[in-house]
Amino acid sequence: MRENLKYIFNPRSIAVIGASTTPGSAGQVTFANILLNGYQGVVYPVNIKANSVMGVKAYFSILDIPDEIDLAIIIVPAIFVPEVIEECGQKKTKGVVVISAGFKEIGERGAVLEKRIKEIVEKYDIALIGPNCVGIINTDPKIRLNATFGRVMPKEGNIAFVTQSGAVGLTALEYAQAEDIGLSKFISIGNKADVNENDLLEYLMEDEQTKVILLYLEDLVKPSKFLEIARKVTEEAKKPILAIKSGRTLEGAKAAATHTGALAGSDEAYDAFFRQCGIIRVETVNELFDYAKAFSGQPLPQGRRVAIITNAGGMGIMATDASIRNGLKLASFSEKTKEKLKLILPPTANVNNPVDVIGDSDEKRYSEALKIILEEDEVDAVIAIWTPTQIVETTVVANKVIEVAAKYSKPIMGCLLSLQNASEVIRILGQVKIPYYPIPEIAAKALSLMSYFNEWTKKRITPVKIFEDVDKEKVFSIIEKIKQRNPPIILEPEGYEILSAYKIPVLPFILVKNEKEATTKIGEIGYPCVLKIVSPDILHKTDFGGVMLNIKNEEELKIKFQELLTNVKNKLPNARIEGVLIQPMVSEGIETIVGIKRDPQFGPLIMFGIGGIYVEVFRDVSFRVCPIRESSARRMIEEIKGYKLLQGFRGKPPVDIEKIVETLQRLSQLAIDFPCFLEIDINPFIVFEKSACALDARFVYSDRK
Repeated sequence: MRENLKYIFNPRSIAVIGASTTPGSAGQVTFANILLNGYQGVVYPVNIKANSVMGVKAYFSILDIPDEIDLAIIIVPAIFVPEVIEECGQKKTKGVVVISAGFKEIGERGAVLEKRIKEIVEKYDIALIGPNCVGIINTDPKIRLNATFGRVMPKEGNIAFVTQSGAVGLTALEYAQAEDIGLSKFISIGNKADVNENDLLEYLMEDEQTKVILLYLEDLVKPSKFLEIARKVTEEAKKPILAIKSGRTLEGAKAAATHTGALAGSDEAYDAFFRQCGIIRVETVNELFDYAKAFSGQPLPQGRRVAIITNAGGMGIMATDASIRNGLKLASFSEKTKEKLKLILPPTANVNNPVDVIGDSDEKRYSEALKIILEEDEVDAVIAIWTPTQIVETTVVANKVIEVAAKYSKPIMGCLLSLQNASEVIRILGQVKIPYYPIPEIAAKALSLMSYFNEWTKKRITPVKIFEDVDKEKVFSIIEKIKQRNPPIILEPEGYEILSAYKIPVLPFILVKNEKEATTKIGEIGYPCVLKIVSPDILHKTDFGGVMLNIKNEEELKIKFQELLTNVKNKLPNARIEGVLIQPMVSEGIETIVGIKRDPQFGPLIMFGIGGIYVEVFRDVSFRVCPIRESSARRMIEEIKGYKLLQGFRGKPPVDIEKIVETLQRLSQLAIDFPCFLEIDINPFIVFEKSACALDARFVYSDRK
């Protein structure tokens, strides 16, 4: 962790350079926020024109301040920022926050300025946040620092919010205040000239005030470093990270030459990357805080078994549907629990899950039923629903709920609706940190994410396995051969040789030049067999009639051989033909796809899914960033919709999952060892009950560094 960050978040003294006397200016608002929100240190305004700012003596330069300065907040025109930071260095200031804009975000001229301030902070070992940011907040009562030009000072809480966008950050502050959500830290990082998300994750991992971390990201500085740190945060510190990654796009797939490339856009890369970190990706600021308040206030559910209690049957059904959709399970009550419920509920009430206490319920009946449900061993979490009635005000029910909840350690999601006193209900539930949700669907989603994170923290952590039995020299020799071609195309037989060098199983094959050679060598393969055209000009062979299946004898072999060549000649007359591949016909097993696509930011992505010709239609695939651990390989397999097929379906035996896991790890190692392979497509990769093999292999090579 960067030691100097403590001077930014826990400064004993602050200089606001550019503190202004102009009402409403960033310099005036920022100084006022520090001065008037209870900051526990000493703050000095620096202004070259004014003698004082808001009644506090002003200084011409930070060098004129007689005391030591831990933190400088800089709000001056960009052109003067390098000179100001130089003076901060001479003053031995340890941290600076540059709110000023006008740097790389405006183009080359600003980028030169930003490079200069980066050089200066490195020279003096200063931690810099910004430039082009809105500042920082620390709500710790011992600090009470609001060094932003926003309108809001959030209440104390245990949620830290890091944002790359100042506008999103200010919006988030307003939203948190409106929802009565407390924060531990607010950090706007702007252009990230020095301090970035990696530094802040390390700091927040150790921060005792922070339990949950929220991120708004537009890019990552060092993805591999981020992955390492984020895993420590989620796996070791067990702090959940929720993130918005803006800029979802399919542009990254435009130049794809394989199925894997076509499916692996930049957004898929981020999805895969976040899964490997244990980060929960969301879409909106609302979702960030909706789910964060559940994580921040409630214990993690120890399983996915949820109980629903309601005074309105329809709401209970909606909550049930939402729970099942989000991967939760309805808890089954024991007979003992049902008998207890029958004693306190009317005969018309439902004592099964969801429990309906009926519309004429008062707070006593509701709270007694809630207590019985919480005592049920089969219940991991509760969604508590109440709809407004004339019988009892929702605030009364809320008070009974927190009274019961305080005695149990199971998470409760509050959907206690009120037409007139919603803010009071939120305040009451907040006393025991029960999150309030206006609809049960959000409560169910929050519980589902908490369950996912609980499972993540308990998973077995496996290292990246390095296979020592691979033959790198064999691959190097093949690469040298293909370099002689123009363009350097890797033919299918060469792809099989590369896979074999890494002990990835392939189907036996022979390459023949003509029909006579085919009939002579067919004994090495046997019938039934398959013919495939081998040409550097043909990528998807079936599109050109370049595949002949299920050839049963020599007569068929001769006929299909000529038919194959005729198809290709008619559809692509100028195609270069290197020969015809002969392989055994495989009629059983399940077709999967395994592939690699090199992402410009993350490096090689590995893909797994249900394969065949419709893979781009159904898109039942999963991704991870290489290198992958064994546990990641298993989760890739388990999260596709077709996983049920692999487990055995309608009397068919399960396939060799272990062979898929091993293949994914070996292909990951191949991609790391040879960055020249931009794309690899093994489709289909047929999996059997006791084995697996590649039936097709396409490689895209580049010698670009």
